[in-house]
Amino acid sequence: MNSPVPAPDPDGLLAEQLLRLTRRLHRIQKRHLEPVGITPAQSRLLRVVAHYDGAPRMADLADRLEVVPRAITTLVDGLEASGRVRRVPDPANRRVVRIELTETGRVTLRELRSARRAAAEDILAPLTTAQREVLGGLLSALVDGVPGPRCRPAAESS
Repeated sequence: MNSPVPAPDPDGLLAEQLLRLTRRLHRIQKRHLEPVGITPAQSRLLRVVAHYDGAPRMADLADRLEVVPRAITTLVDGLEASGRVRRVPDPANRRVVRIELTETGRVTLRELRSARRAAAEDILAPLTTAQREVLGGLLSALVDGVPGPRCRPAAESS
């Protein structure tokens, strides 16, 4: 006896497409970051450090990136070895370590902007400007977790 063919799962298919896109984005970003000599995770940490007014604590970075503190230590080790950041003592509490950008880190940030633009262009190349705007709105809704109005297929809306 044959088993019935399961009905297509549109949400499952969408989730799979998003996972495949995420992996593709990661590969493209990694390829564009290689000439800069930095990993995607180090790039993200460097950008986060740059967004603070002062030198953030390692714990602040772990919270902001939603990772365990040990992961931050490893990333900072790599960035410090390449001269992009340095550890500095907190003036109010010597037990606290803060992370600050170096001049090399600032130069790297400028290089990263170019690499990210090139990676974005690679991934978005098949889309028109209008499609990019729609995608931006959809991604914002997914990232922010705010449900938007449900769209009806074109046949239903007439």
